[in-house]
Amino acid sequence: MPTASHLFSSAAKIYIAGHRGLVGSAICRALAQAGCVNLLTRTHAELDLTDQAAVRRFFAEEKPEYVFLAAAKVGGIHANNSSPADFIRDNLLIQTNIIDAAWRSGVKKLLFLGSSCIYPKFAPQPMREEHLLTGSLEPTNEWYAIAKIAGIKMCQAYRKQYGFDAISLMPTNLYGPGDNFDLHSSHVLPALIRKFHEAKNNKLPEVEIWGTGAPKREFLHVDDLAAACLFLMEHYSDAEIVNVGSGQEVTIAELAALIKDVVGFTGRIRYNTAMPDGTPRKLLDVSKLSALGWQSKISLAEGVASTYAWFLQHGQNSRL
Repeated sequence: MPTASHLFSSAAKIYIAGHRGLVGSAICRALAQAGCVNLLTRTHAELDLTDQAAVRRFFAEEKPEYVFLAAAKVGGIHANNSSPADFIRDNLLIQTNIIDAAWRSGVKKLLFLGSSCIYPKFAPQPMREEHLLTGSLEPTNEWYAIAKIAGIKMCQAYRKQYGFDAISLMPTNLYGPGDNFDLHSSHVLPALIRKFHEAKNNKLPEVEIWGTGAPKREFLHVDDLAAACLFLMEHYSDAEIVNVGSGQEVTIAELAALIKDVVGFTGRIRYNTAMPDGTPRKLLDVSKLSALGWQSKISLAEGVASTYAWFLQHGQNSRL
């Protein structure tokens, strides 16, 4: 079993904001496996992160030493398009309240989690950290992206003005235990797991997938992201953002074939080429992270298999 980080002792008070989410729950698992026993968590019912007074009170009373900021209002294209005010307001409030209260209460270090959607819609591929703010955003999720960019800039501003040790990570497409498998609001990988699973159970002859299957995407298992978070908490302290990804990409067709095999669906895959493909390629340049000494360990095949196993065990209780 890995040992507690040199940065924080096993008894250090560590607050994980958003501990019930895909990322936050993975960070909790990683910290527990590292021997950290003093983890602070609060449900939304216990602490409304959009309430500045409540957040300040929590930090003043609990005085966490380290903070992983994984809390956010998230959703797919439809949610972003239909509730743009909610997405920009709630995310700005959550991250502003936590970053400011953390600094005020003397937190030693804070890690802020952004998203690869912060990069311009037509950023060169693979996307490097310096591509931030060099072009217009994807209109369907710009509200979320602008809030995340503001979070990055707030971390940089508090470092510059107050010397607050806040770092920002930009993860690629994530998947794993605790994912959202709802066909209307989930991302492509968990949605395909659900589609192939239901087609197998219902003995359907084929599964339809939108587009040509040609677009390329990068995927990172959420436990790999959590490992990277602990690594960077210990080994990185700078204003500049760090991309976190696998550095590998697959076509949607390759992904579908892998998931079909893992699930055990024996029918056909039919591509509905009348439907749009979306962005041809989305890959993060992870050379900065690699130079720091970290690389992902969970292969896509291994990750999909373990995620499907989790879905089989917890699927009816997850977001379907």
